[in-house]
Amino acid sequence: MLTKPRPIRLKGRSFLALSLAPELPFEDWLAGLDDLAARSAGFFLRRPVVLDISGLDIKKAELRTLVDELSQRNVRVMGLEGARHSLLGPDMPPAMNDGRPASDFDPSAEDESDEANESVAAQDALAVETIEAAGPSVQVTGSLVVTEPVRSGQSVFFPEGDVTIIGSVASGAEIVAGGSIHVYGTLRGRALAGTTGNGSARIFCRKLEAEMMAIDGFYLTAEDMEPDLRGRAVQVWLEGHALKTGILS
Repeated sequence: MLTKPRPIRLKGRSFLALSLAPELPFEDWLAGLDDLAARSAGFFLRRPVVLDISGLDIKKAELRTLVDELSQRNVRVMGLEGARHSLLGPDMPPAMNDGRPASDFDPSAEDESDEANESVAAQDALAVETIEAAGPSVQVTGSLVVTEPVRSGQSVFFPEGDVTIIGSVASGAEIVAGGSIHVYGTLRGRALAGTTGNGSARIFCRKLEAEMMAIDGFYLTAEDMEPDLRGRAVQVWLEGHALKTGILS
């Protein structure tokens, strides 16, 4: 007697990835990337990366060379955004568009409304799931409050809004927020604010010892920061294409 095969369920899920937008000439852009990697060791290690090549007039061979150069630098390109069809192929990362929450899909399901309800619940839980994987206790409202220190190796992702850390952020830890970042202790790790294109986001910390800070993709590494800011209460904001820092009274 033949048994009925179990249905294959395809799960839709949204993940956070870094988006890199290379510029021509690639040699100069790669030199700048090498400089960032040298000043912030391990920044690209084990990170999924989407390569945004929108508007670049390049040939497939040039793109293939760029992807290979990035691979040699341990930058893993999981997809291409804005790529013309002629640039794609089986030897290239797949095409990707702007990320959107995706519903679970069950090919054998007959009741689509149940699937839709399940998808909504999964999307609501997504931000909490990413933080729970990191460890600290959290409270999620319109913003995210982490009530414990963030230890080395932990990452806190909250693209929906502001992140507040009641404690310190250790070296090797990372905070990624769509809005502003508030650290009521020492910031020793990395803080990336405004990651969804929010140039008005800011970074605040009680004591600055950061490895790197960024707002809307513009960054400062430890070597770029003014020495007299170290150990001080600081705020960081974006002005034009440069990060500005000021001491909090």
